Amino acid sequence: MTMTFTPVLRSEWIKARSLPSLNGILVLLFVVTVGLSLLGSATLAHEEKGTADFDPVLLSFFGINFGQVIAIAFGAACAAGPYRDNGMRVWLTAVSRRGRLYSANLAVIGALTFAAGLATGVICLLAGRPLIGDGAIGLDDPVGWRAVLGCAVYLTLMALMAAGVATLLRSSAATMGVLIPLVLMLSFALGDVTRGGSVAEFLPDRAGRQVLVYDPTGVLGPWTGLAVTACWAAAAIGVGWMALRRRDS
Repeated sequence: MTMTFTPVLRSEWIKARSLPSLNGILVLLFVVTVGLSLLGSATLAHEEKGTADFDPVLLSFFGINFGQVIAIAFGAACAAGPYRDNGMRVWLTAVSRRGRLYSANLAVIGALTFAAGLATGVICLLAGRPLIGDGAIGLDDPVGWRAVLGCAVYLTLMALMAAGVATLLRSSAATMGVLIPLVLMLSFALGDVTRGGSVAEFLPDRAGRQVLVYDPTGVLGPWTGLAVTACWAAAAIGVGWMALRRRDS
């Protein structure tokens, strides 16, 4: 008998919540992103205040540069975990519909990352406000709400992109090896996220983090930037689905 989507979703939820390592990654996502954001707010704000580079939103979410790596690690670990020790054979025996299993896994990854990202975004903005001082924004500013929601959506998209690549590669380590240079080293080499005008704007991290800039310049705005990141994530999910559908477990 083929399982309906709800039991499959429930089983994926229980599996994700019962693994201490996955819970630990989400806690690390929160701690690292908030901690480094507060450090950036406390130090960089005083250096940049009064200059053209001062951006209270970007400072409040300084830690997202490192938090995105942990979001990638979470998505990769969730998606690649079942492949260890031929565990996917067991899951595909219980759930014959591969698309149903894949969708449930992605839904759980997305929901958990979004919840962690939302909590992270609220704390980054509110706790960073007194450290930044004059010019800081809060939840009484529409840009503040945009940044908090954008933080959650951005981290979710990065985790889902990693899940798609991990399904293709069947390895969280290989996934990190592919994505970390793309979203961290390449962007760092290409320069400031706030300055547009090149193809680099359309990299997944550069595009998505426009939502965390107070007044983005260049081709992409806050939401169009997230849409570009969503396209990257959708492409990775599609490639992962093609691999899962066509090959043996």
